[in-house]
Amino acid sequence: MDDGGPVCMACADMDHLVFAPSGDAALTRRARAASRLSAVVVRFSRARKRYERQGVLVEDAALDEAEAQCLADHEARARRRERDAERRAAGDVELQTRMAAEIIRLFPGCPRDRAESVSRHAAERGSGRVGRSAAGRALDTGAVELAVAASVRHQDTRYDDLLMSGLDRAEARDQVRGHVQGILDEWRSGRQCRSKPL
Repeated sequence: MDDGGPVCMACADMDHLVFAPSGDAALTRRARAASRLSAVVVRFSRARKRYERQGVLVEDAALDEAEAQCLADHEARARRRERDAERRAAGDVELQTRMAAEIIRLFPGCPRDRAESVSRHAAERGSGRVGRSAAGRALDTGAVELAVAASVRHQDTRYDDLLMSGLDRAEARDQVRGHVQGILDEWRSGRQCRSKPL
């Protein structure tokens, strides 16, 4: 883009650059570091209403150098990724274990297998659920209670059926709120509730 609008690659003095698509962070980082001139390539997504990164333009020699470097340490980076994945998985299991214990502490009537199921679901990496929030990872009481309430809403009430029937989300929540609260109160008191969905 220029002041007057879009210009071609030759007019922008970038027609000597080559395109490196997104997807390999190490290759992109190394190619940009080795290239005297580089540019980020974006495309506007009408669905998301924002520009999304597609890759970078770099000098041909810089891309060749970056590819050679990536090939040379490919195995070492693969091993590092495996170790990082194992470390993250261990951290996830530890968080889920602590969250299940906190659920049992707050809701002693909640069956243990249910507490474990709630913690696995709420703390799933990349899910965006409450268990992955800062409050969830800190086992904030409010966050843990929200995770349990969400589980009760979906599993022990007709909430999902109400949504599928076309009912508005807020109205569906209003209809099942009393039933959700009743189960939470029983679990808090130490009684196991096995009531059928209402």
